[in-house]
Amino acid sequence: MAAPSTKWRERVGADEEMRHALYAHEFSELQVRKSERYGKGRTLHRKQILGLEGRFEVLGGLPEAACHGLFAKPAAYDALIRLSNGGPDRQDDRKPDVRGFAIKVRGLSGAGALGSGPTNCQDFLLINHSAFAFAGADEFVGLVRNTVKGPRAVLRYLVGRYGLLGALAQVRRFSRTFGKPFSGFASEPFFSAAPIACGPYAARVRLQPAVAKTKKRAGDWASEFLAHLNAGPLKFELQLQFFVDEASTPIEDASKDWPEDVAPYVTVGVLTLPPQDPESAKGKAAAAAAESTAFDPWRALAAHRPLGEVMRARRVVYYESQKGRR
Repeated sequence: MAAPSTKWRERVGADEEMRHALYAHEFSELQVRKSERYGKGRTLHRKQILGLEGRFEVLGGLPEAACHGLFAKPAAYDALIRLSNGGPDRQDDRKPDVRGFAIKVRGLSGAGALGSGPTNCQDFLLINHSAFAFAGADEFVGLVRNTVKGPRAVLRYLVGRYGLLGALAQVRRFSRTFGKPFSGFASEPFFSAAPIACGPYAARVRLQPAVAKTKKRAGDWASEFLAHLNAGPLKFELQLQFFVDEASTPIEDASKDWPEDVAPYVTVGVLTLPPQDPESAKGKAAAAAAESTAFDPWRALAAHRPLGEVMRARRVVYYESQKGRR
């Protein structure tokens, strides 16, 4: 186990601004096509499973590396939660997909990560994978671009980019990622998969599940989650995993897991979701708020600025997606 280090660095490519603008344009076009089919909505994570209200508590007695920004002192805040399937389509829950667990901690006051003024929230956008299936944004955009065209387009893209043997390796990797068994939003861990700042430190984020994992596969993730929620409050632990060195915990490569034996997780807060009825007036209001609100890793305190090329691309792409929902 190594001590958290402040010696992390970002490496910004000379062509990033141009590339990210092109990515934003491509995703905007995809969003328009999908919105014509389903109505206005997000480019990805279009299907909302549930929108919920919760309470986030920052714990006391944290190590020095954690005591920055949101985690500087013990406190409790209201939170808005959005559970989602990750794809651009509103597909059946039984189909393999990335799952999203987005948290908006509200009632804050501090300098914003965008550098354009203060913010009143801290967003955490988490998925059920500890790392992305790609090192940088270029690979991801290429995959999405061709996935919407069909399996043959994906195969042509992979062979053209990686060669035949490399393409087969990528197919196996993507199959492991997108075909990963999923037991439910209450019983799976969720991850930022890319780092954020924590004051002078850098860290990835994990949300530890509230209940034990089961092998049962649900066909309706909302009903599965509500069954747990109606049995009593669900408590999730929010944890930070700190950068220690570039070899073990790279900032720019989003495809690499950070090993826990080198960089263990530290619990910094608890998210509590009380029982709630989605059919009640309050439940419908929470669902509407989660659907209409923008969840964005850059809607954050400056102390928790998103880090790495994937996060920098999201700054541009998410902004365009938000404009497309108006």
